[in-house]
Amino acid sequence: MFKASVQRQVRLGNVARQFSTVSLTRTAGSKPLAVLRQTASQSALWRLAPRHAIFRLYSAESAAAQANRRAEFAPVASSPVSRFSELDKLGVHERLIEALTKGMGYDAMTEVQSMAINPALKGTDMVAQAKTGTGKTLAFLVPLFQRVLMDQPNLADRWAVRRSSSQDIRAIILSPTRELAEQIGVEARKLARSTGIVVQTAVGGTRKREALQKMWHEGCDVLVATPGRLNDLLSDPHARVAAPNLRAFVLDEADRMLDVGFADEIRSIQEALPDRKAVERQTLLFSATIPRDVVHLAKSMVRPDNFEFVQTIKADDEPTHERVPQHLVVVNGLENVFPTIIEIAQKAKLAEDSGLPFKAIVFFSTTASVQFATQVFRKTPSLSRRSGIETFEIHSRLTQATRTRSADYFRQAKSAVLFSSDVTARGMDFPNVTDVIQVGLPPDRDQYIHRIGRTGRAGSSGKGWLILTKEEVPEARNRLPGLPIKPNDTLKAAKHVLGENSTFDDVARYFSEVRDAYATVRKSDFRAVYLATLGQKFGRHFQADDVISMLNKWCLDGLGWTEVPAIPPKIAQQRALSRVPGVRIGYDDEDDEPVSRGFGERSGFGERSGFGNRSGYGNRSGFGDRSGFGNRSGFGDRSGGDRSGSRSMFGQNNQRGRTGNRGRGGSNRNSFEDRFSSRADGRSQAPKRASF
Repeated sequence: MFKASVQRQVRLGNVARQFSTVSLTRTAGSKPLAVLRQTASQSALWRLAPRHAIFRLYSAESAAAQANRRAEFAPVASSPVSRFSELDKLGVHERLIEALTKGMGYDAMTEVQSMAINPALKGTDMVAQAKTGTGKTLAFLVPLFQRVLMDQPNLADRWAVRRSSSQDIRAIILSPTRELAEQIGVEARKLARSTGIVVQTAVGGTRKREALQKMWHEGCDVLVATPGRLNDLLSDPHARVAAPNLRAFVLDEADRMLDVGFADEIRSIQEALPDRKAVERQTLLFSATIPRDVVHLAKSMVRPDNFEFVQTIKADDEPTHERVPQHLVVVNGLENVFPTIIEIAQKAKLAEDSGLPFKAIVFFSTTASVQFATQVFRKTPSLSRRSGIETFEIHSRLTQATRTRSADYFRQAKSAVLFSSDVTARGMDFPNVTDVIQVGLPPDRDQYIHRIGRTGRAGSSGKGWLILTKEEVPEARNRLPGLPIKPNDTLKAAKHVLGENSTFDDVARYFSEVRDAYATVRKSDFRAVYLATLGQKFGRHFQADDVISMLNKWCLDGLGWTEVPAIPPKIAQQRALSRVPGVRIGYDDEDDEPVSRGFGERSGFGERSGFGNRSGYGNRSGFGDRSGFGNRSGFGDRSGGDRSGSRSMFGQNNQRGRTGNRGRGGSNRNSFEDRFSSRADGRSQAPKRASF
């Protein structure tokens, strides 16, 4: 018995010696992350350690003591680091620190980065509540890259001989939109520049074959992807994309992924990844809000006994939508919308000496409206390139390459206007945006808030504008309760009545510019806007007959048409428009004549729902983006989805019991969810009354 025990001790001692000579690869999943050079020092420590200490490793007590002794030699920061140059105290590899400080020029961390990086480098799973525009991309890239280097030390050498493979991906970052994924990919490649780590992106809206050939040729260590495309790649055996040794998994903007219906894809992706019991990985989940469905998602993905909840939003931290001044501009009619936007831009240009150059995002709720507005404004002298203000557009009908190019140009522009659908409402980082202009009814309160969040980022100043017709105001009060929106009557173009002489020369010029520009737009483009408008979700205080009346008045009196656009019978039936007064059922001949036949003195332009409420309301009735009748939701590569249809995938009602908490008992549920008790979720506390 004693002899057998001694032999066992010797065997364990040999194992311990062997363990000391290998890299930290085998412990990266469960041990705190440390610099690669620590391996050598630990090996020396093991060689110098007393033999009896090694022999006693089989004992639970001595193993724990030995772990404590090893921890003493691990880099430990006495307090959370706040500068990237200090990351060596947390064991971050010098190549990454060099890339951050010298290559990317970063010095001090943002508060979010410090709060998230410090615990994430311990190797535990993490759920972090963090607002966009606070530097959270680096907050998950740094620990993710460190983990990859710990898993594969040879990647620290950029010129090391190693063949990366698309079938051995070590880290995956999941993003809800193409634009955000591309943005993350750019930052990741900068961080990887001084290492051998290969970063690839896989997003919808791009040619799948070309992306695969790039991955096959170059390999892939870190993959940044959208849920739809990643699920496609992992489920396609011909794609030759796999992650059998996945060490890190990041979900960015988790609440948005669920909002736009990606729950099914996320579940399928989880099933395609290796079992965490066989291959241990770190999961980092970031979300701006922590509603119940995000809690259920987190419960299905993180280790309940080994995760940290990082609350980067302070209890007294004033949200952007409460801090940024917001103005409600009520216009006389649709014909006043575009001149009002020009007036906002011109007044901001005059005030540039006392602040940042005018840089605005103008949100419309349909893709047709974005296209239409872009065509018009590019012909107006006040917003042309010669005026010093550049114009760009982003919406789901553009190719991914074009959308990426527009986003990059807008970021780099000093003074510019971006016309956009809701694909940029969340996650996208555009610096120095001074104004966010929302035209027409927002889909709901949440989307209004997300749009406003494009300005006033990282503590900077900004303004919000909401342009509505008087018919839309009652419904806006119903949709936007408790927001600090204040009426603004200072814009003269908003109240101007066409046909009357204006006492303000500038106002007359704004209307004249739009009239001339609008006359160049094709009639087919206006028809698309007209149909997209009628594909919106109406409301208790805003009905179809209101919209028809507004549009028809605009067409007949403003544009000089002899009849309003026809609505195909099937669409009229689907949208219950057949008996609405003023609706013309039938078909129009397609042509490319200018939309205006002289632009009579009532001259309308703009189009409410073109600036109205898209909100994916059309996708159930044939008004989707693909049919030309509006943007099916405009949320990235999936273009929308049923927000509520898949939420139970991660909730209590999941009958298969894979990801929910069914059958686990109330006490276990609370033990997990209580960790999020301090979360700040404004959606669950929406006030009942509007401020305007």
